[in-house]
Amino acid sequence: MAGRLRNKVAIITGAGRGIGEAVAKSFVAEGAAVVIAEMNEASARKVESDLRQENGSAISVVTDVRDADSVKEMVECTLEAFGRVDILVNNAGINVFRNPLEADQSSWQQCMQTNLEGAWLCAQAVLPHLLEGGGGSIVNMASCHSHRIIRGCFPYPVAKHALVGLTRSLAVEFAHANIRVNAIAPGYIETQLAVDYWNSFPDSAAERRRISDLHPPKRLGWPKEVAMTAVFLASDEAPFINGAVIPMDGGRSLVYHD
Repeated sequence: MAGRLRNKVAIITGAGRGIGEAVAKSFVAEGAAVVIAEMNEASARKVESDLRQENGSAISVVTDVRDADSVKEMVECTLEAFGRVDILVNNAGINVFRNPLEADQSSWQQCMQTNLEGAWLCAQAVLPHLLEGGGGSIVNMASCHSHRIIRGCFPYPVAKHALVGLTRSLAVEFAHANIRVNAIAPGYIETQLAVDYWNSFPDSAAERRRISDLHPPKRLGWPKEVAMTAVFLASDEAPFINGAVIPMDGGRSLVYHD
């Protein structure tokens, strides 16, 4: 087992599948103890079981990041199990894509509560413990939608732009306390969610090729690649990286077009 995160305790929200699961597995491989904070109890326990079978230190806590009491309980469970918290990865999120004039209040609230307010509630609950422990790292999972607008995706980019603002604001506010706050901005990543989307087309293979061809490397990103960047940002190898937003899109954001 490698040790870039040895003796660190990390909370990872939305870690029951996809990018969050990859982050949890990569963190454990680097020596961290992880808390799988996930709404879906079955998937959370499955990831926990997988990690334990690999001799990893992990617990799962059913968590709704939109609910302050649920987030508080998540942090309490972390402290009870491991005695500290050093890293928070705000990965939980949902896709809400609408035409602006067709987006009702429910869609707006659902998007903001999960993608923005959930990240803040988790940071707000964890920051006192990072301060008490002498520092730490928060990694927010932003998006290529954080810096580019694709029509038909409202209000998702509004939330992700705001998440970058939250990242930068907290980075400056807590830099004096050895707390770093950064973000990763993934593009199209090959998750089960993406596979399900392709399978909704009559020719799923053709749709997959079309999406892949939008990227300069002519392929999609992999969850593991996002996870490797999260490991770096959370580790002691990035001591002077603060308030950064790292694109993970193969260069697609440089060539976006309608």
